[in-house]
Amino acid sequence: MGIWPNPPSWGPFVLTAVALIGAWLLSVVPARRGTSTLLAVEGVTIAVILLVTVVILVRLLAGGAPGDAGFTLDVFTPETGLSGVFLGAVFGFLSFAGFEAAATLGEETHDPKRNIPRAILGTALFGGLYFVVVTAVEMMAFGTDATAFHDSPSLLGDLGSRYVGSWVGDVISVGAAISAFGCCLACVVGGSRLLYALGRDAFGGRGLGRTSAQGTPVAAVSAVTGAAVLIIVVCALFFGATASDTFAWSGSIGTLILLVIYLLTTVGAILLLFVKRRMRVPRWHLVFPIGALAVLGYTVYVNVVPYPTEGPARWFPVVAGAVLVLAVISVLSAPRFARRVGERLSTVDGGA
Repeated sequence: MGIWPNPPSWGPFVLTAVALIGAWLLSVVPARRGTSTLLAVEGVTIAVILLVTVVILVRLLAGGAPGDAGFTLDVFTPETGLSGVFLGAVFGFLSFAGFEAAATLGEETHDPKRNIPRAILGTALFGGLYFVVVTAVEMMAFGTDATAFHDSPSLLGDLGSRYVGSWVGDVISVGAAISAFGCCLACVVGGSRLLYALGRDAFGGRGLGRTSAQGTPVAAVSAVTGAAVLIIVVCALFFGATASDTFAWSGSIGTLILLVIYLLTTVGAILLLFVKRRMRVPRWHLVFPIGALAVLGYTVYVNVVPYPTEGPARWFPVVAGAVLVLAVISVLSAPRFARRVGERLSTVDGGA
């Protein structure tokens, strides 16, 4: 936007520090205050993005788009084969990850067994349609200029400036920055609520299981925020990572871990619904988790085989695997602890 032209390499880390401090502050107050503000801003940003998308689509259809851009369905035709599609699916999972985050606020939600499933399903349906439509229009709008698409720091911001006016691009860029902060806040809130639940069920009201006078898990919020700071510092100081490198590296590693978590969750759903029959679900619905296992499993496979041997990517599976191995060792070395936590979580959920 020209506010801080040519910032030094440490500039983005200053903004990162501001974002983490803001996320910590909003995470230690009742969730309604922070989420209401972010929802309002996100709603305006999404409305502007959809409006710009419609304008771009109309110009593409009318043939008055800049350059050689035009409406085409070729954007849905893969040029790299099936394996290339699943390599790209990691980016899709990274973009879509967090659709289930509403579940972490179940204990702070009115009528959670009604509202949480609606929030998750609504996010999945709207988010899926939104991502497909907007991304397709973006690719059409850039036309054959693949370099501009790849190098753009703000796709809709650049397109808004090109197709409508510079002010539209600035509005979208500001909204995207706030949206990114909302993602940061969601990670801190979701991670801290999970960590608090584990600490509470394992140690009662001590340590990470403590809450403030307002009923929010301050200790767990501080632990999650501190872990984020540690990751950023290690990447920047020991590996010379830029801010964008840190995001790309941690995002790729996190997505690999997340894929395994989704695999385990899907296996758990099969055991719960079709083996233990804890809920009455038609048996033919088994095709959905089986299909999910196939998609998730193949996505993990194509991102590990053939193994990346160049650049930082060669360390992504190693770090992700180390985290998963550490988690398994922790559970196996303390079976009573794991059983107690599981029983407490089942009691809270009403399953016991």
